Amino acid sequence: MRFAGNKIFVALATIATAANARGAVGLGIDVLESNGYALLKNKRVGLITNQTGIDSRGVRTRVLLRKNCNLIALYTPEHGLDGREKAGRYIRSRRDPVTGLTAHSLYGPTRKPTPTMLRGIDTLVFDLQDIGCRSYTYISTMAKCMEAAAENRIEFVVLDRPNPLGGSRVEGPLVDRQWISFVGQIPVPYVHGMTCGELACMINGKGWVGGRCDLKVVPMRDWARSLTWNDTGLRWIPTSPNIPRWNSPLYYVATGLIGELHGPETGVGGARPFEILSARGVSGSSFTDYMNSQNLTGVSFSEYRSGPVGGSFLRIDPAAPGNLTAINIYGLAEMNRQLRTNLIARSKRGKREMFFKCYGSSSIASQFTRGRRPAEIVASWTADVMRFKAERSQYLLY
Repeated sequence: MRFAGNKIFVALATIATAANARGAVGLGIDVLESNGYALLKNKRVGLITNQTGIDSRGVRTRVLLRKNCNLIALYTPEHGLDGREKAGRYIRSRRDPVTGLTAHSLYGPTRKPTPTMLRGIDTLVFDLQDIGCRSYTYISTMAKCMEAAAENRIEFVVLDRPNPLGGSRVEGPLVDRQWISFVGQIPVPYVHGMTCGELACMINGKGWVGGRCDLKVVPMRDWARSLTWNDTGLRWIPTSPNIPRWNSPLYYVATGLIGELHGPETGVGGARPFEILSARGVSGSSFTDYMNSQNLTGVSFSEYRSGPVGGSFLRIDPAAPGNLTAINIYGLAEMNRQLRTNLIARSKRGKREMFFKCYGSSSIASQFTRGRRPAEIVASWTADVMRFKAERSQYLLY
């Protein structure tokens, strides 16, 4: 443990290094269970969770805490308690039929728990499975909840979970201050290579939200930075409708940005979300040849055609060293060339601004307008990524 003030992790870290008889990575909730829930003893607990909040046996965290702790309220992120709501759709607070508790929505009128929602709570527990990409909103929910915990003098506990992309992949642009939003709440690269617990430490340590909370992280057992999800031995629970499989986060990184614009199609809403990169009027064969010519190690493209829509199917090795975020940029450049247009400029204002929020900056628009090559745009991320990797090192727990 290298995080300054790491005394909050010492007792739990001892448990986290114990042998895992099941052969799978032990989740934060597993470690909490093995310690008899001692961290939450005599606490009135609120739990931020959804369908991904389960232990390694598949038992819901909210069921475990309801049975073994004084769990009195639930809080849910985008996509709702069951993870079935479409992206961007507001969620209403409701009664959870499993526990009988109120599940307060944090993706409706408010994104941050209000004092009324937190009344009677001593400890907020966060147990959500993130996908390792900045624009996915679960980390923004965590940051807002940490801010609320600081404001209301409530303890904040993170039950850590694996980053499905592993802990070594760090790539993409940072977020300019003016483009901070709920799809880019904290100034980290598009792919940060950190777990929720590590990000919580960095958020708290850097003061990225209003105030610093009383933070504790329950670390995992037997997780290493080299592990992607398929190496963990854990069952994947779809985190949202368009992240159905364990490797879906890889494809989300590769095409999620360009999919925010008007024109490109990425397979969202179909059987292969984010696994296709295409647009009406694009030659699938030419587009595929161009994408393969970029020599992104571990990534391959095959021709896709559906009527007037052409492009490529993607195939990504989970251990691919190639820059996955860069696929968005190369794909956008080639679509612009073939369609003789600028898809950023052509998109309606709302879509264009959402693209900038997810990308983290509007600078890419001027870069394309000035004719900068996609390789130059990708290279422009390097200095910020290197600086971030140095800054994050003291907050890494594994």
